[in-house]
Amino acid sequence: MFEIRKAEKTDADQVAEIYNYYIKNTHHTFETEELSEEMAAARIVAVNKRYPFLVADDNGEIAGYAYAVRFKLREAYEHSAEVSIYVRNDSKQRGVGTQLYEKLFEELEDTHVHAIIAGIALPNDMSIKFHEKLGFQKVAHFREVGYKLGRWIDVGYWEKMNY
Repeated sequence: MFEIRKAEKTDADQVAEIYNYYIKNTHHTFETEELSEEMAAARIVAVNKRYPFLVADDNGEIAGYAYAVRFKLREAYEHSAEVSIYVRNDSKQRGVGTQLYEKLFEELEDTHVHAIIAGIALPNDMSIKFHEKLGFQKVAHFREVGYKLGRWIDVGYWEKMNY
């Protein structure tokens, strides 16, 4: 069992380490430059001002993290949030993601967020199954909108209503 808690600036080194694995080795994020500890700390602070940024703490080791951000900047999107989740590669299939998202959704229930959106770089069957297991439904598919690792990448969007 992991302790799911609010991320702190002191978690930034491990958050960056987890995310940098995905930057360097996968198409799951469209960022291409590694994240520094300082950049990760700034993101944690910025997100926590308005939305939850949570970590799964496994006796001092961050096994994964999840957070929400505003979906788009236009005012009418105010009640929509995009969620992201990253799990340490050696912590997958241990329930980390499910615990993080369940706590994130619980915290979002106490906010103004009505629609929760997850973008998934495709293909990614594991992420699709994970999101659909938690109640997300596919609502959009954009073809070849990203280019990383020498190839074009599609992105799908899944949505879950926050009732």
